[in-house]
Amino acid sequence: MKREVIETADGSKTIYIPEMLENYHSNHGALQEALHVFIKNGLQAFADKKEVHIFEMGFGTGLNAMLSMVEADRVNQKVYYTGIEAFPLEIEITQRIGYEELVDYKFNNYFKEMHLSEWAKKHTFSDTFSFEKIHTKIQDYTVVEETFDLVYFDAFGPRAQEEMWGISILEKMYRILKPGGVFVTYCAKGQVKRDLKALGFTLEILEGPPGKREMTRAIKS
Repeated sequence: MKREVIETADGSKTIYIPEMLENYHSNHGALQEALHVFIKNGLQAFADKKEVHIFEMGFGTGLNAMLSMVEADRVNQKVYYTGIEAFPLEIEITQRIGYEELVDYKFNNYFKEMHLSEWAKKHTFSDTFSFEKIHTKIQDYTVVEETFDLVYFDAFGPRAQEEMWGISILEKMYRILKPGGVFVTYCAKGQVKRDLKALGFTLEILEGPPGKREMTRAIKS
């Protein structure tokens, strides 16, 4: 599958897949989108907790993981991150996106370490951030129920990858969340919202990142 590195409107880069006509992040700003959806409306919702366990659907470029590490350090909160990825990026591509340049220099080496680190093994990067990535399809992943506080759902959009937004996958996300856990995504498609509600989530329709009117946050009742 061909992947091209392109620049988005806020100056940060993303990856474009021609055969899918799909980007890994928003054209309006990869960094802005990640900060708005997953940090501001995801991780920061747990500001009063001493530790947070995060599951990301789509480790991808590692941007959300890196920003979570920065946020954990900023507020001195222990974050335990687990990301699942079926199709890892080539190291040559990750070196060209330059996400380490978007944060304080003290985090620079960690971005490369995330991509080079061994799969299915827990890595402690700092006193506040632990990291694990799993190389498999979500369909083949056996969930441990009520394990995570927060789900970053960052799969490709329903137009490009409809199967990732089916109720069977969303039901897995419901099961791995603890009671009161939060599911957050950039997507605000009607069918996705109806399915989340049918599973027992309480929905919050929030202002979207630049270029998008709405986003979705769902709380496990």
